[in-house]
Amino acid sequence: MLNTQTNSLTHDLNKPHYNVLDGLRGVAAITVVCFHIFEAFATSHLDQRINHGYLAVDFFFILSGFVIGYAYDDRWSKMSTKDFIRRRIIRLHPMVVMGAVIGAIMFYFQGCSVWDVSSVTVVALLGATLLNALLIPAMPGHEVRGLGEMFPLNGPSWSLFFEYIGNILYALIIRKFSTKILALLVFIAGCGLATFAIAGPYGDICAGFSLTEIEFTAGFLRVLFSFSAGLLLSRIFRPANIKGAFWICSITIVTLLALPRLGGAEHLWINGLYDTICCVVIFPILVYLGASGKSTDKYTTRLCRFLGDISYPLYTVHYPFIYLYYAWVKNNKLTFEQSLPGAAAVVIGSIILAYICLKLYDIPVRNYLAKRFAKSKKD
Repeated sequence: MLNTQTNSLTHDLNKPHYNVLDGLRGVAAITVVCFHIFEAFATSHLDQRINHGYLAVDFFFILSGFVIGYAYDDRWSKMSTKDFIRRRIIRLHPMVVMGAVIGAIMFYFQGCSVWDVSSVTVVALLGATLLNALLIPAMPGHEVRGLGEMFPLNGPSWSLFFEYIGNILYALIIRKFSTKILALLVFIAGCGLATFAIAGPYGDICAGFSLTEIEFTAGFLRVLFSFSAGLLLSRIFRPANIKGAFWICSITIVTLLALPRLGGAEHLWINGLYDTICCVVIFPILVYLGASGKSTDKYTTRLCRFLGDISYPLYTVHYPFIYLYYAWVKNNKLTFEQSLPGAAAVVIGSIILAYICLKLYDIPVRNYLAKRFAKSKKD
């Protein structure tokens, strides 16, 4: 989550705030939680009921590129690359650490037939926690859960790893591109992403969580295209007057992410084509509509603000509870209907925990770090 997986950077700048985009980020984050819940009942990507929730990551990346381009493209005369990276670390990393800590605390309660947590030593767990907190990926075959994840204590951290890559590429290289060169990059990256989706081994782009060649390639293509596309959109954006943009876009996002698998095992390319159309065509349109829309009543405004506030914390804290829920379902051989109270508890509890982390940890820590770095810069 990635970003996306950030709340809007425009809170700290004297620029208009894209309230609807905040709300859409929250809607996508909640859909991701529901998508992950249904992993407990799927044998593969082919038969998962909420099937395309993984595309939320690409939506987050496009949002991230759009918001970062809008917030920073015209500020480089007053800001160094070091300043930008520092801002991004302050914005992203406190919740990366929190997600790792929560994952470590809950690890020994997640044992099931799919992974044996009892064989993992405390020393190994502490090492995994440190790696996850520093966003250093684990190598396949050398991580504590045994699934090949970069971040076995909190799986979605892989997208934050790629979010950092996108941010670094932007700061060092991509921001210097002219709009035409940026458009060329978007086109080339889009062709690469489409090739992986349509002609690749999975028939989808639900990949990037591991350091294997295929997974890393997919993750890199996803962030390179989507982040760059969002940045390009921010440069050419001319708002229209869109009424009801939040509700139109929210319904569209939920529908796209929940749609069943297309094509089946016999025609993988059909689903790959769907993923490509979502990422290359529909998501940029949704970001455009969301940036053009305004929440005109106080209830929608409050809802968008709340959803935007919890979106990133929710993305970073929910997955340890998915591991727990998954183990509970497997150990007790539950159907979804039998596990429905637990599923509801995961969704609602994750939202509550995200809000608590936001208010009592994330905001205070970010404020402290921002003041500390500001003071050290003056000194």
